[in-house]
Amino acid sequence: MEAIKVAILGASGYTGMELVRLLLGHPAAQITAATSRANAGRRIDGVFPRFAQLPGSQLTFIEPDMEAVAASGATVAFLALPHGTAAEYATSLLDKGIRVIDLSADFRLRKASVYEEFYGEAHPAPDLLDTAVYGLPEVHAGAIASASLVASPGCYPTSILLPLIPLLREELIDPSSIIANSLSGVSGAGRKADLSLLFVECNESMRAYGLPRHRHLSEIEQELSAAAGKTIVITFVPHLIPVNSGICTTTTATLKGDLADVEHALRSTYENSPFVRLLGNEACPDTKNVTRTNFIDIGWQYDERTGRLLLLSAEDNLGKGAASQAVQSFNLMAGLPEMTGLGMV
Repeated sequence: MEAIKVAILGASGYTGMELVRLLLGHPAAQITAATSRANAGRRIDGVFPRFAQLPGSQLTFIEPDMEAVAASGATVAFLALPHGTAAEYATSLLDKGIRVIDLSADFRLRKASVYEEFYGEAHPAPDLLDTAVYGLPEVHAGAIASASLVASPGCYPTSILLPLIPLLREELIDPSSIIANSLSGVSGAGRKADLSLLFVECNESMRAYGLPRHRHLSEIEQELSAAAGKTIVITFVPHLIPVNSGICTTTTATLKGDLADVEHALRSTYENSPFVRLLGNEACPDTKNVTRTNFIDIGWQYDERTGRLLLLSAEDNLGKGAASQAVQSFNLMAGLPEMTGLGMV
């Protein structure tokens, strides 16, 4: 099988670096273009020595020139870029017949007005919102496979949506009672110079941020509302913790059904989902078990005192929360098994 030529825009950030790692080792993909303003003219293995001697790591970073990306022969482009910037490039790439997997927030929301509300600026390409498919493979695999534009979910939303969607569909929890608390590693903030993200500022410390309306809340509520068939509003409290990567989320809600119904809903929904690991009742997922993987581990418990269900999930924010989930969508778009190039350990 001839390799599928792919481009990575924003290839020198944390998510971009993880995309490079995964796609260099992907048996059906060949990176033909990798953009980085800061590193244009330098080889991948020069910027990231960890990739030295891997086939393809001698490729030179280029400026984000869409003509050059198209000339590389790429048929799929991964956009690991900030919101606002990604949409501009996506428009140009789609016009050139290149399929796009966007890891920014630009195409996750169905309404331009909601984007403006949460991101503080007008949507840069509202005409494309109806074209985009929300790239949660366990929920939208069929639509992803035929999509020209996939909006890969945010890291926090992935950790919250996958445990909740089956339960909302079966009406097993009270939607008005949902509270989600998430803890994320520092890499989730991106690879940038920021005083608040320096080692001394983050180490041995923990803090909530983005309150009361973190940007990811918009897509969380959008997708939960779609699952429930009615408007859902939740409380979401993200926290920054002093680890490199990983997200641990605890979501609670008032249980309407039985605990056995919860387990049945989760297992029947994800029985054919290779990257969802259901750990069972009373299990507490641990981020160390999902680091550098595409797995999300899910456990659950029932608090008899309060009548609330506890849903616990763990994922790698750079993996299932970003790069590897995007590659999972790429596999679907290419007609490949979902596990291709992602490994099972």
